[in-house]
Amino acid sequence: MSKSSLTSPDADPPSRRHADTLPQVVCPKTARWDFASLDALNGIWANCARISFRENLSGRIPRWGTELRLGWSGDVLQGLYLCQDPNPWATKTTRDDALWEEEVVEVFLDPFGDSLSYFEIEINPLNTVTDLVIRRTWTGLKKDFKWKCDGLVTACGTLAYGWMAAFQIPFESLGDCHPTRSPVWRANFSRIDRPKDEPLELSAWSPTLVNSFHVPGRFGRLRFDQVEDP
Repeated sequence: MSKSSLTSPDADPPSRRHADTLPQVVCPKTARWDFASLDALNGIWANCARISFRENLSGRIPRWGTELRLGWSGDVLQGLYLCQDPNPWATKTTRDDALWEEEVVEVFLDPFGDSLSYFEIEINPLNTVTDLVIRRTWTGLKKDFKWKCDGLVTACGTLAYGWMAAFQIPFESLGDCHPTRSPVWRANFSRIDRPKDEPLELSAWSPTLVNSFHVPGRFGRLRFDQVEDP
């Protein structure tokens, strides 16, 4: 979530609306995260899909790279962010605080792909979480912080070159959207990097091409693998 106002779900940038093909990723079925390992070489994460981020306004390679490992297991979606950052920082420790004002990674999920509402989960380097629903109304998109992602598990750690954040999201917390019933989702994954002596940088799996991540028309497609074998 950037500081800019929320954008209409259909407000793709006119000059770039047809410039990019929206990304797609096949989300493989993997072992279940044990809530302990943040090692990207661990079998859980090594067998996940790997997606890289691009600078959100231009689609170019960002100053500091981000990779997300993504998979699913049984009744959960799970992922591991690997963030290049010479000086990761955060100060906020209260759930549902304005984490987007500092450094943070973000998950945007629209399991039904209708752009009427979508879920947002943010994690900062201190493992503080903000979770909310964004709903489409007659006057635009509205934030609802009353929603809590039941059963959400997150963890953070440091790397020689930056920081990492893992998450496990129960499908049930998002509604009746298990991959056996909803095998293709709309989704985006993003990061806000705020170096103290350099300009702010927004990056995302599917760049929105405006100064906000809240453009569900730019969300990519998440396809679950092996859904015939729950």
